[in-house]
Amino acid sequence: MKKEKTKILIVEDSRLNQEVLRRILGDDHTLSIAENGVEALEKAKTEYPDIILLDIVLPGMNGFDVLIELKKNDSTHSIPVIIISAMTKPDDEVKGLTLGAVDYITKPFNEIVVKTRIETQLKILKQMQIIEKFGFVDALTSIPNRRQFDRDLIREWNRAMREQTPLSILMIDVDHFKIYNDTHGHQQGDVALQTVASAIETSLKRSTDIAARWGGEEFVVLLPHTPLEGALSVAETIRANVESAIITGVDGTSPHNVTISIGVANMLPSTDNSIPKLIKLADEALYIAKDKGRNRVQSA
Repeated sequence: MKKEKTKILIVEDSRLNQEVLRRILGDDHTLSIAENGVEALEKAKTEYPDIILLDIVLPGMNGFDVLIELKKNDSTHSIPVIIISAMTKPDDEVKGLTLGAVDYITKPFNEIVVKTRIETQLKILKQMQIIEKFGFVDALTSIPNRRQFDRDLIREWNRAMREQTPLSILMIDVDHFKIYNDTHGHQQGDVALQTVASAIETSLKRSTDIAARWGGEEFVVLLPHTPLEGALSVAETIRANVESAIITGVDGTSPHNVTISIGVANMLPSTDNSIPKLIKLADEALYIAKDKGRNRVQSA
């Protein structure tokens, strides 16, 4: 199996230095080039590089200002930034590290130094991602937890606002789950939640769609670039798949089924709208679905 190459964004206006870095890194990594600060910020937000190599002396916005903007933005603040510069004064290095850079490479480039510094940061990044994964995955259902969903929602809200595309959210509740738990026991209840989570995830066909456990017997789904009609269609698919899913009985008990109610809300993100408002609309729709008899989909 071919190893996926890491993505490196090189922010450098010198064609000569671009070519040197291509020669050093091109075989092992996927490289992208930005020649000024504005282009660098745009590519960082749209390409999600694993590492950014950032020159300090750039036309227009200097590298320090670019670094400040990268660290302020929710979608780019965690990307490791290595400063590349001919400026060798200790104060310059200290300033870059203080602003959030993870390392400093001086010009002219030494191939071994460049490769070693980047590989070190990639190892650290991989370790952090493993640690982070355990902090953002629900232990029972193995799907993203509320904390991860909140991060994803902020990112997709900002993207939808920037691109002026609709964003939909589904709030999902397992019907009469307390009664189910009391009747069959908490161990069987855990199996039910795992089955529901699996049915929700397998119902989503796009890699951009996100399912998460909201808490207790509640789940949530985020559908970027999705109008209301599309969201209702996905919600109905989820509802039907959960209803037909067989929940294995523990301790030799007979298999069971559960149903869910789903509230659907859609919004075109803007300064007049907000994430709390979108969630509130989905919650209100969910309560209507319950009032109407449950095991149904209801839009806001």
